[in-house]
Amino acid sequence: MADLARLAGVHVSTVSRALGDSPLVEQGMRDRILDLAREHSYVANAAARNLRAGRTETLSVVIPLAHEREQVLTDPFFASMLSHLADAITRRGYGMHLQKVLPPMQGWLQRIVAERRSDGIIVIGQSTEHETLQQAARTATPFVVWGGQLPKQRYCAVGTDNVQGGRLATQHLLGLGRRRILFLGDPAIPEIRLRCDGYEQALAQGPTGTAVASIVKAHMTPDAASAAMQAYLKKGKPFDAVFAATDLIAISALRVLTAAGKRVPDDVAIVGFDGLEMGAHVHPTLTTVQQDLARGAELLVDLLLKRIGGSEVKSVTMPGTLVVRESCGAQRQAFGRR
Repeated sequence: MADLARLAGVHVSTVSRALGDSPLVEQGMRDRILDLAREHSYVANAAARNLRAGRTETLSVVIPLAHEREQVLTDPFFASMLSHLADAITRRGYGMHLQKVLPPMQGWLQRIVAERRSDGIIVIGQSTEHETLQQAARTATPFVVWGGQLPKQRYCAVGTDNVQGGRLATQHLLGLGRRRILFLGDPAIPEIRLRCDGYEQALAQGPTGTAVASIVKAHMTPDAASAAMQAYLKKGKPFDAVFAATDLIAISALRVLTAAGKRVPDDVAIVGFDGLEMGAHVHPTLTTVQQDLARGAELLVDLLLKRIGGSEVKSVTMPGTLVVRESCGAQRQAFGRR
């Protein structure tokens, strides 16, 4: 830049402003400096410029896995969400820094902030870190979270109405005549707890003969979910439906049930949660509560950029949509957002 300033006969600060297209530099001088830059193949050092300006033009996407260290980033939910986020972040002229956080978790968010690798943080999933996020909300750290809405929550979150989705799935199974419905998932995770709440609410309002809630704890990986389903089958207790906390858990349960000689949906109906593309390609195809991940990604990025700009932002909760396929035994259709 000093060489360009010498050639143009101006101060280095003038060159810097001209390369940044600043209106403080007269148009003729700007054109002259840009011509000199092209002639001498000058390329601006974006990293140095951003450092001087106190920004990185990068957004961090962080996935805390305090609840499930074996969960991989190739998990279909993560893969879909990260794809949408990459598109949304790139369209806004930012780069994306991806970080997976595993136990021990103490101080993980403070460390990420202190590293200053990005201008703001998108946290995918609350895991078991709600209190950490609550503490961070008291600081000036610009961050938003994909997750559920919890009582007295201080941080900004974008997510699906998990209670509504859980209720929608369970009511659908009850409407098909199923009365002994299992919930398969881990209620220690906030989003899953909310889905379980919806399930329990629907059962409490169910018709005569509806069995009480039966919660089978299942972790998020296929192997763990399969093991949980197998262990429950060995108990020999009767059930005629499964509401799984995620599509991946639902597909794992479907495979275990089929291997055990259970017919899906004749003997056991199954509904999942997420609306992942893979659910349309298993046999039988999977009924699911669909989350709008594409819109969710756009909202996460837009709200974070507003936070970075100093604006206050509010959480957004989106309704889920019940997509009916073969695994529940009903005619295929899509139920609107209710």
